[in-house]
Amino acid sequence: MTQHVTDGVRLQLDPKFHLKDPTTSELGLAIVGQGILMIDEMGYESFTFRKLAERIGTTEASVYRYFKSKHRLLLYLIALYWTWMEYRLMLATRNVVDPRERLRLALHELTRPIERDDLFPHVDERVLYRVVVAESSKVYLHRDVTDENRDGLFLSYKRLCRAVADLISVVSPRYAYPVALVSTVVESSHLQRYFAEHLPRLTDVDRSRTDWSTTEFLTDMVFRTIAPDM
Repeated sequence: MTQHVTDGVRLQLDPKFHLKDPTTSELGLAIVGQGILMIDEMGYESFTFRKLAERIGTTEASVYRYFKSKHRLLLYLIALYWTWMEYRLMLATRNVVDPRERLRLALHELTRPIERDDLFPHVDERVLYRVVVAESSKVYLHRDVTDENRDGLFLSYKRLCRAVADLISVVSPRYAYPVALVSTVVESSHLQRYFAEHLPRLTDVDRSRTDWSTTEFLTDMVFRTIAPDM
């Protein structure tokens, strides 16, 4: 397993994402860190391993020793983000007893502004989040997604959605679509920020306070949906 260590906790990613664990060398960490920055700068379509190799002062062949394609690198980066979010969700809710408050805090973690986490010095989580918003749909909206799903490459996202769905089921046991609601919240949090920045007439989210108004909107939507009379 790939292991990103934070505060004594190891965030584990399946080795199927890579050919060589990037956390085992400075070059591997540079591939991940600079890969995030470059995809954010130029977009996934324009990003290539040749450009990445030039940026970090290595050969294209050396990059391919870690990841067999830029698609696999993107899969790895998105899985890293979801695994990090799982960890943050656990921290935010672990000592909270009231079910509604646990759910509210979980939704806050899913939709809140992303800040730099100094426990991961080789990754800028704020930039990684921008990559997730702009590029994450490309890891599953393609023809090979069924095979990749069979290989378990989306388990971190599924675990995250299931964890929050379980909180919904505690608050509203009769609500029939908790997982669908959570995945809708996650994807909507990305789209609402993107719309506010680029297509503002498609959202009511306040562009001047996009981060927090998105959280307010989606939290309100969830509680009105699962328990309209509470």
